[in-house]
Amino acid sequence: MGTLEKAVIKKERRDKITEVILKTIAAAGILSIALIAPNALQIFKIFKNGRRGENQKYYFKTAASRLAKQGLLEFKKTEHGTFARLTPAGENKLRLLKLGNFEIQKPKRWDGRWRVVIFDIKERRRKTRDKLRLSLIRLGFVKLQDSVWVFPYDCEDFVSLLKADFMIGKDILYLIVEKLENDKTIRKHFNLS
Repeated sequence: MGTLEKAVIKKERRDKITEVILKTIAAAGILSIALIAPNALQIFKIFKNGRRGENQKYYFKTAASRLAKQGLLEFKKTEHGTFARLTPAGENKLRLLKLGNFEIQKPKRWDGRWRVVIFDIKERRRKTRDKLRLSLIRLGFVKLQDSVWVFPYDCEDFVSLLKADFMIGKDILYLIVEKLENDKTIRKHFNLS
């Protein structure tokens, strides 16, 4: 395996571990390191890639301290032990991870309605606009025009997440459209009859 492949696998594993730790702490709000460690250690067995003898406790501590250095976690020492909780940046990172893993459940039959997302984001927020476009592309939306995208299935929850995460509530509209002019090529793209 080449160095690029190894780097990609390492990054994927690190992202999964980050997500596991953030989700575990987010579920409890604030969590004792003594309680989280055994559960997280069981999950880390999945990511070991068959290497035996790896010190899993060290692996967890390394990952958690890396997240703390990135400002995603903060540790509080009390008389009852050490506790970890998400920072606002950690909560934001978790939302973005959820966006990246978001999948829309496709029904067995299409309801014949198009879901259209329209946005108008100012030039000074160009990065946000670009991230929004990438998120739509990743989910499978088709571009009708620069700021008009279409999808055949219910994706209102996803659009709500986008609005919250990118703080663009007023700049994006979600429409449910019964008829779309000249939609033959779009139907073909989504394999719809």
